[in-house]
Amino acid sequence: MTKVLFVCSGGMSSAIVVNTLKKEAEKHGQALEVKAIGSSEVAAELENNWDVVMVAPQIKHRFDNIKKEADAYGVPCGPIPPQAYTPLGGPTLLKTLQELVK
Repeated sequence: MTKVLFVCSGGMSSAIVVNTLKKEAEKHGQALEVKAIGSSEVAAELENNWDVVMVAPQIKHRFDNIKKEADAYGVPCGPIPPQAYTPLGGPTLLKTLQELVK
């Protein structure tokens, strides 16, 4: 099971996108644990052995800082493409995730 940490501004706006990613992964037989958090929670949450961090488009201005925190834990981190951050973005989200965890 791949553990995915979604980071957005408050941890709430990602709920629909998280469900979209889970459904897309299920179609491909991939099990995911996904949690959405606010950007202020990243440092504490990284201690919980996440496999990858994905950063929402609305906080791309914080990406460099979040990536530094993830790098300190050896966790791959990447931005979520804006076109994937929608209820229809499942295929793009899953592809982005797979590229990050290679």
